[in-house]
Amino acid sequence: MNTQEQLKKAVGEKAASFVQDGMKVGLGSGSTVYWLVHALGERIKEEGIQIEGIPSSIQTGAWAKEFGVPLTNFAETKELDVTIDGADEVDSNFQLIKGGGAALFREKIIAQAAEKLIIIVDESKMVPYLGAYALPVEILPFAWERTVHEIKKLGCEPELRMKDGEPLVTDNGNFIADCPFEKIENPADLDRKLQVISGVVETGLFINMADTVITGSSEGISVQDK
Repeated sequence: MNTQEQLKKAVGEKAASFVQDGMKVGLGSGSTVYWLVHALGERIKEEGIQIEGIPSSIQTGAWAKEFGVPLTNFAETKELDVTIDGADEVDSNFQLIKGGGAALFREKIIAQAAEKLIIIVDESKMVPYLGAYALPVEILPFAWERTVHEIKKLGCEPELRMKDGEPLVTDNGNFIADCPFEKIENPADLDRKLQVISGVVETGLFINMADTVITGSSEGISVQDK
C-alpha cells in the first residue's frame, strides 16, 4: 500500500468513528470511501453497532454488501444523520468540487438529506481556490452538444468524458462534461449560472454543504469544523 492509500485508509477509519449506533448514514463514492465502508463493516462485526446506509453509487452499494453494511433507501427513510464522502477539491471556505467518479448527482442528494456532511480527503485535495480540477457537470445525452455550447459561454472549453471510446454514462444514464475553469473565484455564482442551462442535470459544485473536513497528511489526521 503506497503512502497516499495509507492516508486514505487512515482518514476513512477516522470518519467511521463519527458514526454512532442507530444512525442512518449516507455513503459517498470514491477510493477514500472504500476505506470508510470497510471500517464501518469492521465496527459492525466487532462492536455490534446497528446502522443503515444509503449508497451514492452502484459501486459503493457493492462495497457495503461486501463488508456487511446494511443498506436502506429513501422509500424507507427520508432523512440521514450523517453523510460521509470524498471530494476532488476543497477550498478554504469548505466549498467543494466533486464528480471525479461520475456520481455527483446522487452524492448531492445524500449530502442534502443529511444533518451533517463530513468530507474525507488527503492533503492534496485542499486548495486555496477551486478550479484546477476540471469541474464535472452532469448533462442529459439529448442535445448534449447544445448544452456544452452554452456551458462554453461561461468561460471554459468543456470536454465530454469518455470511456472505451464512447461517452461515459453515469448511473443515472447521463453524460459528464468536464469543465476546466482553472480558477473559480465565486463558486456559488458559477453554480447558479450552470444550473439554469437547459440540459444541465447537476453540477459538481457543492456550495455551503460541508460541515467537517477530515484531512490526512504526512503529519497525521486533522479534523476541521466549519
